Amino acid sequence: MPTISMFFGILIRMYYDEHNPPHFHASYQGNQAIFDMEGNILEGDFPDRQKKLVSAWAVLHRDELLANWELAREDQTLFRIEPLR
Repeated sequence: MPTISMFFGILIRMYYDEHNPPHFHASYQGNQAIFDMEGNILEGDFPDRQKKLVSAWAVLHRDELLANWELAREDQTLFRIEPLR
């Protein structure tokens, strides 16, 4: 699964395996969660502070996340998205 961003020890990954809704995967110190493009957790568990960081990042980069989702659907190379700083 391609890593599209990394910040504060959080890895953000995305791939398309023929299912909706559009989403991305986040991992942090053994915690795994799936987030929608608005930054809401769809599945999994994440520490509160890191959940807030991922949610803020998703809101800032929603258009880029959706563009990557379309690329993934077409089995194209995904682009990196700027991390939080």
